Parts: sequence; structure tokens; C-alpha cells
Amino acid sequence: MQPQYIILLIVAYFSVLIFISFITGKSADNKTFFKANNSSPWYLVAFGMIGASLSGVTFISVPGWVEAQSMSYFQMVLGYVVGYAIIGLILLPLYYKLNLTSIYTYLEDRFGRYSYKTGASFFLLSRTIGAAFRLFLVANVLQVILFDAYGIPFWVTVSITILLIWLYTFKGGIKTIVWTDTLQTLFMLIAVGVCIYTISDEMQIDSLFSYVSESKLSKIFFFDDVSAGNYFWKQFLSGAFIAVVMTGLDQDMMQKNLTCRNLKDAQKNMFWFTIVLVIVNFFFLALGVLLTDYAQKNGIDAHKDQLFPLIATQGNLGLATALFFLLGLIAAAYSSADSALTSLTTSFSIDILEIDKKEDKKRQEKIRKKIHIVFSIVLVLIILIFKYFIADESVIANIFKAAGYTYGPLLGLYAFGLFTKVNVKDKMVPFICLLAPVLTFIISYHSLQFFNFDFGFFVLILNGFLTFIGLSLFKRKVNG
Repeated sequence: MQPQYIILLIVAYFSVLIFISFITGKSADNKTFFKANNSSPWYLVAFGMIGASLSGVTFISVPGWVEAQSMSYFQMVLGYVVGYAIIGLILLPLYYKLNLTSIYTYLEDRFGRYSYKTGASFFLLSRTIGAAFRLFLVANVLQVILFDAYGIPFWVTVSITILLIWLYTFKGGIKTIVWTDTLQTLFMLIAVGVCIYTISDEMQIDSLFSYVSESKLSKIFFFDDVSAGNYFWKQFLSGAFIAVVMTGLDQDMMQKNLTCRNLKDAQKNMFWFTIVLVIVNFFFLALGVLLTDYAQKNGIDAHKDQLFPLIATQGNLGLATALFFLLGLIAAAYSSADSALTSLTTSFSIDILEIDKKEDKKRQEKIRKKIHIVFSIVLVLIILIFKYFIADESVIANIFKAAGYTYGPLLGLYAFGLFTKVNVKDKMVPFICLLAPVLTFIISYHSLQFFNFDFGFFVLILNGFLTFIGLSLFKRKVNG
């Protein structure tokens, strides 16, 4: 694929996003940036959240995972359904009742200031790691298929990537993102459809569903080995809890939901979002089956995160497929990363600096814009670290491993707050939330070494449980 085609695609793509930013950012203030003035149509939020939830990681890694794990990832997707139901029926009513801008202010009302700051800090750590992983993936692909041809170093690629996000989010914030994510989700789904159609045509497949169902890679359910990482109940329950923490306890995802006009609209958003997300994930796994078989039949040595990019750009599927792949990758990656940058700015501004309580409106906007720039720089630095130290495993596995350790304390805090009436010694909460991930790692590591039991994504549940137990050991008093 000629580099000039890629450049034209990128220029056209971001010209559209910046134009949307210009329209939505008119007369924008902090209320617009943080909550879109509570005026977002629920169906736009629902559709846009598909791209944000999937991201460039799903776009690349899920198809590449099929070769080694078959379609076992769908066990986790089924667990997501349970998690999203919990969000719609329990968490969203709470957030709307309290009229929250940052969802972590709930922890201050429930436990105290230390708990509030701890929860917000774990989110900032978790989302920074997750956003950096996602951006690392797309920057790496762009480097290989475009910037290497011009001798442009990786750090420049990363800087350009972040700069483009900053350009269309710095003014309108979440209001802009609701609209750009809708467009980006559409691009991503079209790209997946084109790639599936092209490969099916190339392999002369008449029925996608018949082909996938007859494939040896189509196995979804694994009940045989309880110690294996892909054991059904491990993945199903992990999926449910991952959905709760990475959506319901995540300022990034909930910030979009809180822009809806009311609770009823936000719940409709979650319902339709869940249905579409399950269907889309199935097609990503089906694509993984096609890509794996195509690589084997054509002698292409590509695996894991390299499978989809190499076949799409170098697999003789035509220029259109390559361009649609790139369009889908960019759309998937940026629909996740742009909202992450906005939510990081929101959480740090509201939760850590508390600018809404201390500053006048003009001063608030100045501080928020500076924070937006700082987090952009932080993401660049972390991505460069990933490039040289954490680039050896499947990206999606790394993200969920990190999420299990950093989101676990949030799971424990909210579970304790929602399902008990017990208050805790607030000053002990930071220590409990730091100790729980350490104990989780020790238990997980030794269970694999001595008992050959792989916790896998189940570390999230273990971590949350240990946090819950730790909180129960430091009771302060009982309400009511």
C-alpha cells in the first residue's frame, strides 16, 4: 500500500473530526466539556460507546487470539451482559440520583475524603495505562505501514497521534466525543464488514455462519479444566465483573452515560449498547477464524496482534481492503483514546484539584486546559515506555491483566459501599487498596507455580474480594 494513500486517508479522516469539533465546541464551557450540558441523545451515546468499548485493541487482538484460544473470548462477552445489567439497574440510578459529574464523589459521601481520593487515583492509574496501551497499538501499526517508509522515528509518530486527539477534544470535550465516537464506530463496523466480505470472497465461502460453525476454531465453551485460564466460569464471571469496573466504575465510560437527558435515556442506552456489543464481538471472532485459515492456506507467517494488520495490508486482498482496515483501526483506537483523555482531564480536575469548588469559571477553564495538555504529554511518555519494555505479549491480555490489579480496589470499594451499611476507618482505605493488589499478585503467582491453577482474568474478582475483606476489618460504625 502506497504511503501517500495512507496520508490522504488520515488527513481526510481528521479533517472531518476537527470540523465536528468546531461545530460542537462553539460556546463550550466546563459544563459542556464535562457533561455536554446533559443534552446528548441516548441513541448516539449508545452507538458511540460501541467503538469506545472495543477500541483498537479489540480490532487487532481479538481476531489474533482465535488461533490459540479458539472463540473462548465469547465466554467473557456473555459475562459482559450480566455486568451491563448491573450497571443499568444499580449504578446508573445511583449516579443520576446524586447528580454526579465525577462518579468517584460517591465514595466521599459514603466513606470519606481518603476513600474518594483513593478511588479517583486508581481510576487515573487504570485509565492512563489502558489508554496508553490502546494508543501504543495504533501508533505501532502506523509506524510499520507508513512512517518507517519516510524514516520518521516512533516518538514522532506517537506525538502526532496524541496531538491529533488533543486538537479535536480540547474545547468541546465530551460533547464533541459523543458525536465523533458515533462516526468512528460507524467507520469501524464498515471496515470489519468489508474485511469479512473480502476474505470470504477470496476463500469462496458461501455462508459465513456455516464456515465458522464447522471450523475447529469455533469452540466457545470450555468446561473441561477448572485450572485453565479459559475455563467457562472463570471467564464468564470475570467478564461480568470486568464490565462493571471497566464501564460502570470507570469515569471514561460513565461520563458518556451521564450526558444523557435523564436516567431512563441512560438505561435505554445501556440496553441497546449491550445487544449490539455482543453481536459485534461475535463478528470479530468470526473474522479471527477467517484470518487464521487464510494465513495457513496462503503460507503467511502472522500470529496474534500481527495477524490482521499483515493480511489486510499485505495479503493480496486489494487496496480497498487495506484502506478500510486502516480506517477501522484508526476509528477504533481513537474512539477509545479521545474519551480517555477527556475523562482523565475531568477526573483530575474534579477529583484531585477540585476546581469546581475552589475556582471561578474562567480560572476553572484555564486549569482544565492545562491539565488536558499535561495528560497528553503523560500518554506520550508512557507509550514510549511500552514500546521498549512491554511489547512482547498480546496487547489485550496485558490490558486486562493490568485492569485486574488496578480496577480491583474500585470493585471492592463500590461493592462494600453499595451492599453494606458499614462505614470504615477512612484513613486506612488507601493502605487497604494498595495491599490488596500485592496480595492478589502473590496468591495468583503461587497458585500457578504450586497448584498449576491459572487465575487468568479472575484476578479482578480476587482483588476486589481482598479489598472488601480489608474494608470489613476496619469498621468504624454502623448506620441506622
